[in-house]
Amino acid sequence: MNMHGDGSMGHLPLYKLYCVSYWANPWLSCLLRLESMGCFIIVPFNYAASIPSGLNIMEGPMPDSVAVLIPCYNEAVTIAKVVDDFKRELPEATIYVYDNNSKDDTAKIAAEHGAIVRREPRQGKGNVVRSMFRDVDAGYYIMVDGDDTYPAEAARELLAPLMAGEADMTVGDRLSNGSYGEENDRAFHGFGNDLVRWLIKAIYGFAFDDVMTGYRAFNRAFVKTMPVLSEGFQIETELSIHAVDKRWRIVDVPIDYRDRPEGSYSKLSTFGDGAKVLKAIASLFKEYKPLAFFGWCSLILVALGLIVGIPVITAFLATGVVLRIPSTVLAVGLVFCGCLSMTAGLILDSVAKANRKQWELGVYEFMSDEK
Repeated sequence: MNMHGDGSMGHLPLYKLYCVSYWANPWLSCLLRLESMGCFIIVPFNYAASIPSGLNIMEGPMPDSVAVLIPCYNEAVTIAKVVDDFKRELPEATIYVYDNNSKDDTAKIAAEHGAIVRREPRQGKGNVVRSMFRDVDAGYYIMVDGDDTYPAEAARELLAPLMAGEADMTVGDRLSNGSYGEENDRAFHGFGNDLVRWLIKAIYGFAFDDVMTGYRAFNRAFVKTMPVLSEGFQIETELSIHAVDKRWRIVDVPIDYRDRPEGSYSKLSTFGDGAKVLKAIASLFKEYKPLAFFGWCSLILVALGLIVGIPVITAFLATGVVLRIPSTVLAVGLVFCGCLSMTAGLILDSVAKANRKQWELGVYEFMSDEK
């Protein structure tokens, strides 16, 4: 353990603070238990006041505390304004900038403007969001890109439904008021957003106004029970599908979008990242709704088997001889695979329901511990 000359303690692992009274001495003392080392250290009670302010001795964050999470990669042109805007609009919030291997001065500029800067060495926005959700403790979270395309002035509108207990996730909607269509000049981005929205509505029955937006707010329960699996720009899709599948309360909040300023450029690859998003939708569909996924696969396989097999059956009924052996084998194989697919769907559906029950119980336990 490190002890400074003024009696305060340096950086410590996780700990709990206990007050004990000794039978031979009426003075209260603090028993500091270092969980990771399994040892105990006794310090006089008046030393508790000298614990550094950066050392959190509370069980959790203040319930109304707000954290602004800004994932960044080469955003030196815009990050200063983004940090300053959120400091102005949310002076009570703590602003975190997670630098994802930027090759410019993003981290330096963010620190100079008062943000807490942390680095994520694993490349990809999904990896950054995973670290942010794990590391940062707050009552409420705002996640926003560092490209200055989202208005900090809308932050309190995003937080309001969360703080009122009306939502678990709020989504900054760029599309309803037409601002995205007016400002965005990148081809196919609007089409890709519409396609993802349509797929989510078709599969899950929920219609997002804007599914790919990078401006969202969450309560603590959502963040701390969200299993982030995405590595890249699929994270917005994963957040949206997770919220719908787990029946979190979602509120869309219209915002005024603005395009990137001159000198700033998007890191999103229209076709490369678009393909990854579609793959993520298929993967999450398989995991969250395996019976529907494998049921459709079964239906397609059986239909193909019948298309190939009906001419064989017709010829056999007319001649009494199987004339097309290869077609017969293919038809039987397709129908057999269709039956296997349905069987897999039934089994995995039971597994998915069991996992959902465990997740729900985990949320209940988390909420109980927070009270």
